[in-house]
Amino acid sequence: MASHRRPKKPSRTRATVLTATAAMAVALSAQAAHADTKLSKSEAKDQVDKLYEEAEQATEKYNGAKEQHDKLEKQVSELQDKVARGQDEFNRMRGALGLIATSQYRTGSIDPTLQLLLTSDPDTYLDRASRLSQLSAKQADTLRLMAAKQRTLKQERAAAASKLADLESTRKAVEQHKDEVQGKLADAQKVLNQFSEKERAEITGGDQKGASGSKADSGKSGGDSGRASRSESRPNIPAGSGHAAAALAYAQSQEGKPYEYGATGMSTWDCSGLTQWAYGQAGVSLPRISQDQANAGTRIYDQSQLKPGDLVIFYGDQHHVGLYAGNGQVFHAPRTGAYVRYEAMGNMPFQFGVRVG
Repeated sequence: MASHRRPKKPSRTRATVLTATAAMAVALSAQAAHADTKLSKSEAKDQVDKLYEEAEQATEKYNGAKEQHDKLEKQVSELQDKVARGQDEFNRMRGALGLIATSQYRTGSIDPTLQLLLTSDPDTYLDRASRLSQLSAKQADTLRLMAAKQRTLKQERAAAASKLADLESTRKAVEQHKDEVQGKLADAQKVLNQFSEKERAEITGGDQKGASGSKADSGKSGGDSGRASRSESRPNIPAGSGHAAAALAYAQSQEGKPYEYGATGMSTWDCSGLTQWAYGQAGVSLPRISQDQANAGTRIYDQSQLKPGDLVIFYGDQHHVGLYAGNGQVFHAPRTGAYVRYEAMGNMPFQFGVRVG
């Protein structure tokens, strides 16, 4: 008859050894996998370029949300000031009627309608009192004015409350897009950290100083080191005239300054911040973001028809803008880690030019 003895349990020591061996095998396997998946410089460049492009897309969204937030903030402030002034005016009217009531009370002849002035529902009181025949014509006119002012104040308070809600919504959008930009830049830096400084320079095009995009980092690199990275050979810029040529000349004065997302000068720039400022110096007001600047004039699809200073728009979603510098060159603020410079138009997917004015 066959024996049915229960299998002997492994000892505690043997189980511990087996567990440790398994853990070591897993760790070695993970290390081997990590070693096998190390990116080549070509693969890293593709990843970093894509992350920088996505960061710039998020930057223009951030710029748009920030612009809207600033406008709403100004509107809210103006509405709140208006409400405060209106309330002061209402209080003065009410105070004037209060003096009349006090005077009548002292003589024992207070008008019963004026007693309602002290009620907790002045709006209802005003609607009623302004129609009562006991009041003098002057008092009735004052009450009608107060009723109208009270209604206006209600409307203005409602408008201010609505704008405040919109303001909170845009604040959240600003933070969301800011987080997205910073996340993309952090991911790019993680990729770059796998390489030596020399390799990072090769991957990013030779002028990468760190992918954080922060004011602190850009401030450190914005001095002589930034200006030292100017284009080694400037393009032969054809003669231009008018606002566009003047805008290009102003932009060129910023050559060598570092890119920073959301920046509008003077020590750092992003792409649309630079073009907006340059045209502003030339006397032309441009919108803040590249997508709006794309609609700021006449579109030119034939590159051969471009003139120095024309806006040039890149990528399908129009998230990058620069100034045409002649001979197939764009002058622009490229991306995080780079400096304001000339670059071949063919390095980016050109969409169209914009002739402003």
